[in-house]
Amino acid sequence: MKNAALAGTGLVVLYTLMISSADAITKFIAKGYAAPQMFAVSGLIVAVLSLGTARLRSQKQSLRTTCPRAMALRVCLTVIGSVAFFYAFRLLPFAEVFVFIGMVPLFAGLFSGLVLQEHVRPMAWAALGAGFVGVLCLFPQGIASVTPGHIIALVACFCGTLSMIIARYIGRYEANALAQVFYPNLSLGVVMAAALPFVYQAMPLTDLLWVAAYGGVLFVARWLLVVSLRLLAAYAVTPLMNLQFVWMVVLGAVFFGEMPEGNIYLGVAIVISSGIFLVYDQMAPERVRTNWPARAQSRLDLRHRKTKEI
Repeated sequence: MKNAALAGTGLVVLYTLMISSADAITKFIAKGYAAPQMFAVSGLIVAVLSLGTARLRSQKQSLRTTCPRAMALRVCLTVIGSVAFFYAFRLLPFAEVFVFIGMVPLFAGLFSGLVLQEHVRPMAWAALGAGFVGVLCLFPQGIASVTPGHIIALVACFCGTLSMIIARYIGRYEANALAQVFYPNLSLGVVMAAALPFVYQAMPLTDLLWVAAYGGVLFVARWLLVVSLRLLAAYAVTPLMNLQFVWMVVLGAVFFGEMPEGNIYLGVAIVISSGIFLVYDQMAPERVRTNWPARAQSRLDLRHRKTKEI
């Protein structure tokens, strides 16, 4: 249990670096192209990499899934979420998009109970709430008004979170992580390729190489995420994913000239603290993780019995 939690934590940290790099490429490409221009190429690249990896292993791995309906739902959510994130990064600065990404742990806590029947303890909810407050700190100016970009970002986070929950659900019945990378990206590439003729613009070689790099980075990131979701509970993984804010502070400053203010660092500290608490909670023995209201009630009952005896 403890080793699995540590391994899952390390994979999530590496995932945050990879996915932040992919987000930076998305923001760069989104300035001048429509979503199909990027995802038609990158989706098919990730699908080909998944297929090649399955075939190159010493024991060839099948890409069949034992959960076709759950996989179909994950495919639909991945396509919608990917396109929504693309346009959210086009319409909003990083900080505002990340305000909505901060809602992912809260969505995950809700969906974990509804879909996975995973009990989320009150102290874990407190940590999740603290993480959300930390993300709000990352938004220097607050949300003054609702725009189409904000709505798109909310849809993106909703779909992305539910897709991750479905990934953990599928992981209960099969250990084939590549299948969960292959089918969503194959579908994304095919759907975007169908729309590509309507929005196509000629791309210079450098931009095409960026899109190819995005596909490679995304392949590694999504494979890491699927594996980590088998090792850690979803509500522990998602707050750790907020570590990508640290990477985005660096990438934003270096490549986009976005200089963070002090409140952003405060928010990052709160988010990281929340994630560390949830990992500790995941690693603690079951008797320590017992629901604290039940323990408190047990102590009250014991005191009551002693009072009656006196």
